[in-house]
Amino acid sequence: MTAVLFDMFGVLARQQSPADCARLEETAGRSGAAFWESYWGLRQPYDRGDQNGARYWRTVAGALGTHFDEERVAELIAADVASWSRIDDEMVEFVAGLAKNGTTLGLLSNIPEELAAHYEESQEWLKHFSVLAFSCRIGHAKPEPGAYTWCSTAFGLPPQRILFVDDRADNVRAAEALGMRGHLFTSLAELRPALA
Repeated sequence: MTAVLFDMFGVLARQQSPADCARLEETAGRSGAAFWESYWGLRQPYDRGDQNGARYWRTVAGALGTHFDEERVAELIAADVASWSRIDDEMVEFVAGLAKNGTTLGLLSNIPEELAAHYEESQEWLKHFSVLAFSCRIGHAKPEPGAYTWCSTAFGLPPQRILFVDDRADNVRAAEALGMRGHLFTSLAELRPALA
């Protein structure tokens, strides 16, 4: 292993909380399975950068048989960004320690442009990563093979020399299929031995 490639959400940043989800539902005026099926089912093109937030939310509205005006779309984008903005302070501190010790670090995240810009403006710890692979800017979203090959090229390393850390098994399997070492993240205590 020469480099460690981290996922963001579920590893370095928190997943959406019940309160976050409730705020999104309230803002949309829709709730339950139909809302979340549309939210997730239509998300990949948004994360990949094929569309902006306004188009994504209008597509979601169409799937729900409703309409979001410009003001509602802006509110939904703001609520969505806020829902993904909580950081795992322990993990961020751990990454800072790895960087201080000379570990080559990368970040591969399925993230839309509005959220990527928010992180760049508010999270100074992103400077620890020599490779920042935001799906909206590289044109590939996990588990698409192109997301991992982009990172390998950016590192200037063969996949075999990269450890990929993600909390989703399908993303880890996709990295392993291309030759990376994979670690399914559950806790920092479980991650430490994988880095030894």
